Amino acid sequence: MKKIRKASSLVTTLVLAVALMTGCGGSSQPSNAQQNGEQQQAGSESQPENKLSGSVVVDGSSTVFPITEAVAEEFLKVHPEVRTTVGVSGTGGGFKKFVAGETDINDSSRPIKKEEAELAKQNGIEWVELPIAFDGLSVVVNPANDWVDHLTAEELKLIWNPESTVKNWSDVRPEWPNEPIKLYGPGTDSGTFDYFTEAIMGKSGQSRADYTASEDDHVLVQGVSQDKYSLGYFGFAYYVENKDKMKIVPIKANADAQAIVPTPESINDGSYTPLSRPMFIHVNTKAMAEKPQVKAFVEFYLENVPELSETVGYIKLPDNMYQEAVKLIQ
Repeated sequence: MKKIRKASSLVTTLVLAVALMTGCGGSSQPSNAQQNGEQQQAGSESQPENKLSGSVVVDGSSTVFPITEAVAEEFLKVHPEVRTTVGVSGTGGGFKKFVAGETDINDSSRPIKKEEAELAKQNGIEWVELPIAFDGLSVVVNPANDWVDHLTAEELKLIWNPESTVKNWSDVRPEWPNEPIKLYGPGTDSGTFDYFTEAIMGKSGQSRADYTASEDDHVLVQGVSQDKYSLGYFGFAYYVENKDKMKIVPIKANADAQAIVPTPESINDGSYTPLSRPMFIHVNTKAMAEKPQVKAFVEFYLENVPELSETVGYIKLPDNMYQEAVKLIQ
């Protein structure tokens, strides 16, 4: 098993790749992919691939959830006796379980934090961080909103910063309606929250608190779709899945930049900035070593995620990134 420092090297490579291109939630209920199967005692003894059984336990990001759920559903067709559960506790909530050894894999919409890595070390948890796809955070409004043609990163900061005095749309631009702005966004355990606040505010976790927060992106979709004066943000896949219920907002990196809509092309080529980001799975290396079904699931994940990530609305990484990820689990 490769050491964790090599995982960190891969993430550094990925971050550099993103930089070059850019020019620089919920419940923990199992997904529908959960199937009945016999539990298997953890052990290092391998067995024929077509006779795998036991369980694979995944939790974490609601943003990564659609990808992992799709992988789990396809994996089930190949290994019907393996029971895979995919929970949605948010990236931070998932990491709390992961570093305590309660899960095999954490879906993560950000890299692991220093304090989380230290807790994992204290608990004897060794892990590998594997990038799986790109996402473009999507800023959305209600379909009835006919005044917002775009927002700048500075306007997003004006709206969302902890000391914000923005109460009405007219506080952002005087010509906009003098009506209360209703804000919807991920909760503080979400990696999407971490990334958005870091990209827009310059520091992770910095956000006004008077908004409707949820780790479940479907709750945010419902809120935005039902309120004419709403504004929200979440992962690109949830916009793609619900684009008939909301309108996406083009974003300008600065006042002089072009307003860019997140699309597979703009996310992949880095022109949708500053809200493009990589996503990850974090895997317990001991689980991979001792549970053949976990190792098989991770291998299956990396083999199939390029196609499945695009199927559910995200953007695949360059092929060499997946090749490097495979080396980390050999």
